[in-house]
Amino acid sequence: QVQLVESGGGLVQPGGSLRLSCAASGFIFSDYAMGWYRQAPGKQRELVGSLTTFGGTNYADSVKGRFTISRDNAKNTVYLQMNSLKPEDTAVYYCNFRRLSPPNYVYWGQGTQVTVSS
Repeated sequence: QVQLVESGGGLVQPGGSLRLSCAASGFIFSDYAMGWYRQAPGKQRELVGSLTTFGGTNYADSVKGRFTISRDNAKNTVYLQMNSLKPEDTAVYYCNFRRLSPPNYVYWGQGTQVTVSS
């Protein structure tokens, strides 16, 4: 049974930091690329950043230089380190895994709320 459990969200002041975690189970972690997405109220879900199975990363321009994605294959966990947070980073954040070879399964975490406010 596939499970993705996100944690680490919360309320933080502008300029602060948070680290989100996404613990995965029920599938072969290393076979999947992953991404972090976010969705703000009234907006479409957008890609924050992605991490390939080989460790390559890409980030949205809005978070480049402030956010970092990493993965620990031994713990089947991926992380999103968020620094210098801004009010516009407020959103529900989701982790996403996609299998790179058929069958191309896609899994989503349940989401965790990040609120940046003074």
